[in-house]
Amino acid sequence: AHPLIPGHEFSGEVVETGAGVDKSLLGRRVGIFPLIPCRSCSFCRKQQYELCRNYSYLGSRRDGGFGEYAAVPVWNLIALPDKVSYEEAAMLEPMAVAVHAMRRVRINGEDRAAVCGLGTIGLLLVMFLREAGVKNLFVVGNKDSQRRAAERIGLSQDQYCDARDPELGRRLLDCTGGLGADVFFECVGKNETYDLALESLAAGGRLVAVGNPASDMLLSKDRYWKILRSQLTVTGTWNSSFTHEPGDDWRYVLDRLSEGKIAPAELISHRISLEDLRRGLEIMRDKTEDYGKVMGLASS
Repeated sequence: AHPLIPGHEFSGEVVETGAGVDKSLLGRRVGIFPLIPCRSCSFCRKQQYELCRNYSYLGSRRDGGFGEYAAVPVWNLIALPDKVSYEEAAMLEPMAVAVHAMRRVRINGEDRAAVCGLGTIGLLLVMFLREAGVKNLFVVGNKDSQRRAAERIGLSQDQYCDARDPELGRRLLDCTGGLGADVFFECVGKNETYDLALESLAAGGRLVAVGNPASDMLLSKDRYWKILRSQLTVTGTWNSSFTHEPGDDWRYVLDRLSEGKIAPAELISHRISLEDLRRGLEIMRDKTEDYGKVMGLASS
């Protein structure tokens, strides 16, 4: 029901526990998995909680992280190692989403990979692909600030393609030696970029649909033929895996944060107090200035 308090990417300290909850949690630094699964449907019984059809969600279906306090089920907490900051932990959710997309396809260091769309998820995905040893990596952005962000996280100018280039398709093909990409992550959700992804894939290639659709998605006859004749694989990805087991997406991210292999704070462009949060939301809504990750900080 509305109004409710938004905020699904957050971290914090446990300051109070409910009845029957272990008091040793008090004072614990934690990250928060925002999806609250029903725990009883067929997907939940297989620990595929991201596919639960009867879920609740912190920040959209119940009050979330922009409040002074948030009530979070114990099951949704993940303890933070001392080396992981609150800022980094507040980015666990989008990092896990990026990792989930990456792990939806088998990718190795020799694959030619492309990422189209350099918002937070796209840039985090680039970070994790690089950390996983993918060297033949090419990205498509549509702002000078995105080009600078790509360079800041280690990509060369030759690996960056500008979406405003009228010869973008040819440029991407040239980047892959005329062969096309083995894996293409579409992180925008528009017809043009989806079409570019199919156009740019090599035979036997894999397309990972990451971006939420901005409108109806249309598939031309020619592109459909390419899916058939080139035996392409089109894969959807949604949310992330959180099972409390070592192999889930959240533990994968936390391990790399703890080891200093990933530096998500590089993407934070604004640090804004919760009292001034409206300004941060308006920057994102109105695009009055370039931004990466807008981080809301609670008063200490």
